[in-house]
Amino acid sequence: MGVSNKTLFAWRIGVTLGKTLSLREGNMRKLLSILFSSVILAGTAHAQARVQATHSNRLIESYRAYIGDADLYNSNGVRLTQPWQIIRQDRANFHQYHVRDSDDQSDSFFADPVNRQALEQMLRNGTMTREAANMIVRGNVWIDVDIYGGQGTGRWIDVSVSD
Repeated sequence: MGVSNKTLFAWRIGVTLGKTLSLREGNMRKLLSILFSSVILAGTAHAQARVQATHSNRLIESYRAYIGDADLYNSNGVRLTQPWQIIRQDRANFHQYHVRDSDDQSDSFFADPVNRQALEQMLRNGTMTREAANMIVRGNVWIDVDIYGGQGTGRWIDVSVSD
């Protein structure tokens, strides 16, 4: 088992302090023991925080859809200008109006109208490149959507375009 950089750093600090303060051997051992314990505890706390964050937010569902001409207009015929509006309309067309492009994939998450209403905020919390946003607004593009969240609640979506 190798020695970590944190352990070496703590040892170097202990040696420097020991020399500087002219500590006796017994006090030096106590100091090193305290430093090593601090490094180990800090590493353990950091690892636990990452596990909890990963556990509470996970991939709920993924789907692929084609953004066609019907997805660019709302139910009143008004041209949509924001990517989140178009993605939401695509899901409403798929689930509510049964207007589907060939090879559109289903998802259970946006089948619920309440979840479709949350799509704007979920996209703000997620990722999408500017180029992808522009392509969605122009239409006639495939999108891949990953839905993330936990405990039955969607928190963000990541959207990318593909061929």
